[in-house]
Amino acid sequence: MKPLTETDIRESFVNALPGDLDRLPIPGLHEMLWDDREFLGWRDPQAHQRGYIVHWMDDRPVGLVVRSAGSSLRPGIAAMCSLCHSPQPATQVRLFSAPKAGDAGANGDTIGTYICEDLACSLLIRVAPPHLNPPEQIERRASGLAERVQGFTTNVMKTA
Repeated sequence: MKPLTETDIRESFVNALPGDLDRLPIPGLHEMLWDDREFLGWRDPQAHQRGYIVHWMDDRPVGLVVRSAGSSLRPGIAAMCSLCHSPQPATQVRLFSAPKAGDAGANGDTIGTYICEDLACSLLIRVAPPHLNPPEQIERRASGLAERVQGFTTNVMKTA
């Protein structure tokens, strides 16, 4: 992923509703390992259900405001993130909804999907020991993750 600046991030959101970005917390950009991520995702420490996803699409940063469901899936079962396709305990996957862009979102239309609760899919696809996660597999999973994030973003941006 190409690096993002604070200005890139603040100007990227396509589905922000009035008030969504008033106090947008920016993660520590100087600490990012940009080559090891397909998108920048983080949760708002002041508004726990709110999260943000920013990635590059057609050479421009595109950001989404997402909101997690108030409760998690039932403990004791497995779940899978629809972005990184990582199976994990259900308590680590949440239903997130994103307001659609434009008038549709202002009128309450949303799109939902199950995503890793911490929005750290890029990290999750890389954490297995190297003998279980060879570079070719990481590359394949990273490509799939990037495609699914772009597909989700495209659906949020559809006006019809």
